[in-house]
Amino acid sequence: MEQGLGRVLVVDDEAVNVAVLRGILVHAGYEVFSAMNGADALAMTTASRPDMILLDVMMPGESGFDVCKKLKADPETAHLPIIFVTSLSDVSQKLTGLELGAVDYITKPYFALEVVARVRSHMDFQRRQGDIIQKQSDRLGQIQAAQRALLVRPDQLPGVNFAVHFVPVLEAGGDFYEVVDFGQGRAAYFLADVSGHDLGASFITSSLKALFYQHAAPERHPAETLRAMNRVLCAITPEETYLTAVHLQIDRERETYALSVAAHPPVLAVLAGAPPVFIDLPGSPLGLFDDVEFASAEGRLRQGDRFFLYTDGLAEGINGGLATSALFRAKLLDVCAQTSDLGLPDVVRRMVTTLVGESALGDDVVLLGVEA
Repeated sequence: MEQGLGRVLVVDDEAVNVAVLRGILVHAGYEVFSAMNGADALAMTTASRPDMILLDVMMPGESGFDVCKKLKADPETAHLPIIFVTSLSDVSQKLTGLELGAVDYITKPYFALEVVARVRSHMDFQRRQGDIIQKQSDRLGQIQAAQRALLVRPDQLPGVNFAVHFVPVLEAGGDFYEVVDFGQGRAAYFLADVSGHDLGASFITSSLKALFYQHAAPERHPAETLRAMNRVLCAITPEETYLTAVHLQIDRERETYALSVAAHPPVLAVLAGAPPVFIDLPGSPLGLFDDVEFASAEGRLRQGDRFFLYTDGLAEGINGGLATSALFRAKLLDVCAQTSDLGLPDVVRRMVTTLVGESALGDDVVLLGVEA
């Protein structure tokens, strides 16, 4: 007799039925628990963590259908395979159970070989499914690690004064940022948001890194860099794929900045001697149209000036994504006012936690802070 095949919870209000099923399954090598009503079944499921449930349909109080609904509504137990046990021959009743999430039916009176075969079949399928999920999770972890490896950290480029907070909604995200140190006080900052929240969006990020490095240059205006990148992206990305982007370039020796956008959210500029302002520029996304121009802005720079570049996931963290543009901007400005005396990393962290908090994210979030 095989041992350790799995744990089965048998639920039936008739003691004899429980005894018969227990005998069949224990003899076949399964560990068996039992409950005789719906309330005990729910409690036993939480306490014993079975691998499968054999659930009687007709019980006093909560029926098997009622118990099934509750189990499938709970994320902790929704994955458990449920086989209904019934003497009913009504096809509509069986369909009801299957629609509720059950995987099969066993009809009374029991035939030992059939009971074991059905339990074993669904238990094996559940295990195989679990193995597949684990392998996919491992692969996603590798994708995430690879994507994170592409992203430069502030400690790797201490001379360009930036801080970043990156929260992918999936194991790997479609948002991307890059920072390049040209030397002599000159640096380039790039932030992009690829359309879509699926893993396909994350695969474009490796191309973006190479593309930005290829076209960004200290004497090249950000608008020119975006135009060059756009031509390549139009040629290599599918029609349904595009990205918004913002490119900021800073020259600390000349005390100047220049930025250009591609249909991206505005940049928050906190400049010395002036109130914070949102630099909101029109523009077309990258990867959609070949021949487009990108709006730009330039200005003087003083030591301590700050710029905050972000993706739209930051705004979507407010009120479940229902926040108006005015409300979002007001909240962002409020955080700026409260953190004006803090270092850049603390300000960036406070902005994300204040605006997004612990809410479930519907989109990736990147906030890139830059200080002159």
